[in-house]
Amino acid sequence: MKSFYITTAIDYANGSPHLGHAYEKVLTDVIARFRRQMGDQVRFLTGTDEHGQKVQASARQRGVAPQAFCDTISAEFRAMLPRLQITNDDFIRTTEERHKKVVRRLLQQLFDQGDIYRAEYRGFYSARQEQFLQEKDRNPDGSWPEIFGEVTEITESNYFFRLKKYQPWLVGFLEANPDFVFPRFRQTQVQEFLKEELNDLCISRPRERLEWGIPLPFDEGYVTYVWFDALVNYYSAVADLPGVWPADYHVIGKDILVPPHAVYWTIMLQAAGLPLPRHILAHGWWLQRGAKMSKSTGNALNPLDLVDQFGSDAFRYFLMREMNVGQDSDFTPEQFLVRYNSELANNLGNLVNRTLNMTNRFAGAAVPVSGEPRDAERELQALWARTGPECVGLCEGFQFHTALERTMAFVTATNAYVERRAPWKLGKSTAPEDQELLRTSLATMAEALRLAVALLEAVMPAAAARINGVLGYTPGPVWRDELVWGNRLAGNRVAEALVLFPRPTPPAAAPAA
Repeated sequence: MKSFYITTAIDYANGSPHLGHAYEKVLTDVIARFRRQMGDQVRFLTGTDEHGQKVQASARQRGVAPQAFCDTISAEFRAMLPRLQITNDDFIRTTEERHKKVVRRLLQQLFDQGDIYRAEYRGFYSARQEQFLQEKDRNPDGSWPEIFGEVTEITESNYFFRLKKYQPWLVGFLEANPDFVFPRFRQTQVQEFLKEELNDLCISRPRERLEWGIPLPFDEGYVTYVWFDALVNYYSAVADLPGVWPADYHVIGKDILVPPHAVYWTIMLQAAGLPLPRHILAHGWWLQRGAKMSKSTGNALNPLDLVDQFGSDAFRYFLMREMNVGQDSDFTPEQFLVRYNSELANNLGNLVNRTLNMTNRFAGAAVPVSGEPRDAERELQALWARTGPECVGLCEGFQFHTALERTMAFVTATNAYVERRAPWKLGKSTAPEDQELLRTSLATMAEALRLAVALLEAVMPAAAARINGVLGYTPGPVWRDELVWGNRLAGNRVAEALVLFPRPTPPAAAPAA
């Protein structure tokens, strides 16, 4: 089996989870599940980023120790994962000793080889972003962008990492690896960023200003800058596991692609002599009526409110169906309901209940053996012969939204097939030819449903398991074999009914966090 290591960004322990956090976990989980289906040995990491000035300040505001504050917030993120059916293999916290020892080891190595040095810094500092700023970061009118919050001018002695030294190498690496960042236009943004000369990266904070961090191994009077700490989690979680590193994909938001992941992290690894991740996947933002969702703007949605009302499968389906990976997408409760009602309840849910109902009415609750296919059956089978391979290819390219569209088009075509064959009319006939066609139509409905479920399994795992359960079916160990049209359900006893997507009770709008 091929090893496939995938990570999410680790969430900053300074507030509760919102829709953006949930989307990144679901997206990564769908990729992980799909790769397992394809036969890979997957390792899936997520976790929380727990050091830094904002955490220290928030803990003081609540009158608790930073570690206790982080324990509470980290527990919220960890508790969200099973609610969303996330299949992570590991959950790392940057306050864990296994992480801190790797950070200190890398820092010492870089210091010993001369890539970290001490110098005095005078300039502007954003406490909100925990970073030093340059004149080029200002707005055209000289003000600072809102994202930086309050900006102050400071002078202090700090340790710096020789980022500039490795800039020519990184430029050459990106030219030689045009698919390093997905989607490709995001890599172009990185290359544009690198057209300006980099400054060396300040990687420390004096302990009199920031106590909540990992002390530098070569100077205990300083702690490590949050990015030099947090980014290392991807490696520290597997440093002692042979054959896992490098990561195949870091799944992150577009806002932390440049410079943290595409510049800082790649150069840190290169300087340390460690292999680079094979790819970075930078996804877009969820917008609400054109504005980014965030806690600071007050329009963040609590994802668990949607899960409580509609179930995790419907929530996962909407996230993957609505957003083109890498682009932004708008979330509205109205659009959620459109997808829920038209595609899940009226289309997929309708096919499930038609199949169960008619198999019970006309075949004694056992899926019949199909007869020779006729034109209608051959047309549906031909559509499947195109749909199955196309959806696999789309998922390999992270085009899950289009794969779900094609899958639902196949479900729609199956419902149209049911209308064309009208088993409820065939069931009233005693003619042998009609009875044979009835058996064929019932078998065709069940088989088409089974195949559609195989494509939906990575996105809606619980719903897929429930549908297979009412069909009396247990999928085999090789997922690709499940995509072959056949008579696997013949003789299976089916349940009487299954309500997968009940009608929501008004009001249906998801409340804000």
